[in-house]
Amino acid sequence: MSQPTRLVDLAKTLRSKNAGVDLITFDIFFDDEARFQRVVDSKALTRESIAELFRTTPEAVVTFLELPPLKAIKITIRRDRPSGSPGDTDIFGAQQYAPLVGVVIP
Repeated sequence: MSQPTRLVDLAKTLRSKNAGVDLITFDIFFDDEARFQRVVDSKALTRESIAELFRTTPEAVVTFLELPPLKAIKITIRRDRPSGSPGDTDIFGAQQYAPLVGVVIP
């Protein structure tokens, strides 16, 4: 059995960015099939766990895709407020992946 490992230590790329003014998308890419499959099989990332992590509802997680040919996971959530509106602290959505860094994969 593998040691618990942070997602950020398993992923090749972990990023976020705007997907229009009302959405943020997260891309998680892996170097190899084994790391990708470990994360998928762990069920540590689900629509529900993403909603909890980002303090939103499962309905606000509009996309949750596991993409084996790409060894990637694609997640899109609704923003709390439109990009660039008053109170928005990350216009480009580039720092929104931070909660994913601490996710531990068993």
